[in-house]
Parts: sequence; structure tokens; C-alpha cells
Amino acid sequence: MAPLHPAGPQSVFLGIALQAGLAVVLAMAIGWARRRPLAVFAILLAESAAVSTLGTRTWPIFLAMDGLICYVAATRPRRTSVTAAVVELAAWPCEWAAVNHGQEQLSDLLSTSLAVTASTVIAWAIGNSIRQQRLYGQALRAHAAARAVTAERLRIARELHDMVAHSVAIIAIQAGAASLVIDTQPAGARKALNAIEATSRETLAGLRRMLVSLRQAEAGEDAANADAAAGLEAVERLAEMTADAGVRVEVAWLGQRRPLPAEIDLAAFRIIQESVTNAVRHSGAGHCRVSVGFEDEELAIEVVDDGHGPAHGNATRGTGFGISGMRERVALLNGRFSAGPGPEGGFRVAARLPA
Repeated sequence: MAPLHPAGPQSVFLGIALQAGLAVVLAMAIGWARRRPLAVFAILLAESAAVSTLGTRTWPIFLAMDGLICYVAATRPRRTSVTAAVVELAAWPCEWAAVNHGQEQLSDLLSTSLAVTASTVIAWAIGNSIRQQRLYGQALRAHAAARAVTAERLRIARELHDMVAHSVAIIAIQAGAASLVIDTQPAGARKALNAIEATSRETLAGLRRMLVSLRQAEAGEDAANADAAAGLEAVERLAEMTADAGVRVEVAWLGQRRPLPAEIDLAAFRIIQESVTNAVRHSGAGHCRVSVGFEDEELAIEVVDDGHGPAHGNATRGTGFGISGMRERVALLNGRFSAGPGPEGGFRVAARLPA
């Protein structure tokens, strides 16, 4: 029998070209993998079945499907990715059984199936890990956003309490005084009504500034200076209003006054305002001493009254919003706060803020 002639170079080149062209055609579906990964996965699965019938090895297609499994596990629900992985693992022995016809040993099937299983499981695990990290990051961001919203709500509640409580206390006392002297001392009643009007206007202006601040914050603007009128510069005005309500406030400035950060300035004023408000509303005090000390690294605040009202015990126990609000303010600024009966009677509020 005459020997078979080996294939010529042109035949070999043609075979390589056909295989390369077939590989390019089969790989074109991968271009849509990001938009439609499941559809591309189904196409690759069908291509692997078609290629296996031609007697060509299909492991490159299974590697491509492993990449899709990783992507699906990272971007789709777990049930979807697990289903895709199971389908890929089931496709390999089915193709082998359909086209092998006993040409390979069972051991070859087991070893190849083990390799396919390992690559598929590793691809799914990587994708699932990426998905878990992304979900964890989303949960952290959602939790941080919720905490920020809660902190903002508490801040607004403190601002409203400090602003409104003081003004309402002044108005209530002035209204009571006016009702007592309206028949016998019209001039005194008129003075009380004027104080009520001034206090009301100032409170409305403060509320308006707060609303403007909130709207600017929603618009993404810097609202740090929106409530600039509420700071230590307003302490003297606070003393005048409190004097009109019958409580004389003595203000002492210690040390060299200097500009303060906006949050320190506002917190210091709110602490003084709330302390003076408690003295007016609850303690029965006739005199209140406010000391503001500018030290090297701290701002020292002390408010002492000569009252004896029942609110002192409640404040010590922290059952009211005023004391707890002041304590929260100081804690947020890493300062120190104390409130309780003074050494010489009355009530004492002291705070130290880093400045």
C-alpha cells in the first residue's frame, strides 16, 4: 500500500485560518457580556455544544463562561449566579456523554470535570466576594447617612429648644407682670408689652435664620455662618432681655477676647442662654452671674444664680431637655460639662470647650 502523503503547508495554514476565524466568530458574543451577561452565557453554552460535535476542544469556551459566572455573581442575585454555575457544571458531562462514544477513559472525564468544577467554583466565589463587599459598603454608607440625619435632627431640636424656651419664658414673665400692673401702672404694663414685642421679633428673626440655614444646607451651600447672630456677641443683649424679665444678669469677660470657631461660639452662647433661661423660669433667682474666660486652649463658661427653685433637683438628675441638651453640645465638641447646686447656694453650670 502506498504511503499517505502528508498534508502540505497550504492545507495546514488553511486549517489554522479556519480555526482562527471560527474562534473570532464564537468570541463576538462576549462584546455584549456587560449589558446582557445571562444572554451571552446562554450563547456560549450553545456554542460549546456545537463545537463539541465537531470534535474540537471546548475548554476555552468554558473559561469564558467562568468569567461570566464571576461577573454574574458580582452583579446579580445569588440565586441567579448559583443557577448559572450549576448549568455550566452540568453541561460538561452531558457534552462528553453525547460526543465521546467511548474514545476517552472514565478517568479522563473525572479529571477534566474536577478541573472544570474547580475553575467554576473559584470564579463564582470571587464574584460573590465582590458582591458581598459592595453590599457591605452600601450598608455602611446607609448607616452613616442615617446617623447623619439623626444627628442633624438632634441639632435642630436643640437649637429650637434653646431659642424658643428662652423667649417663651421671657414672654410669659412679662405677660404676667403686665397683667398685674395694667390697671395701676400703665407705664409698667407698656414697658412689659414692649419687651414682649421685642422678644417675639427677635425669636421670629432667629427662626427665620434657622430656616434659611436649613434651605441652604439642602441646596448644598455652606450654612456655617447662617446663624452668625447667635454667638457670644449676643450675650449682652441676652442680659438686657433677662433684666427686663426681673433677673439681673452680670456678665464678666475674662482673658483676651479672640475670634472663635463658629461651632464653639454658637455652643457657648446656647449654654449661657439655656442656663439663664432655667434661672428665669424655675429657680426664682434675682441675680445671675455669667463668666466667660478665654484661656490658652479652652473657653471656660460659668453661670451661677442665687435661686432656690425646684428645678435644681431636676436639672441635677438630668430629667429636662435643657441640661441634657447642654451636655450633648459639650460632648460633641469634646469638652467638659457639669451642672448642680453651687458651693454658696443657687445653681451652677460650668463648661469648658476646646478653643
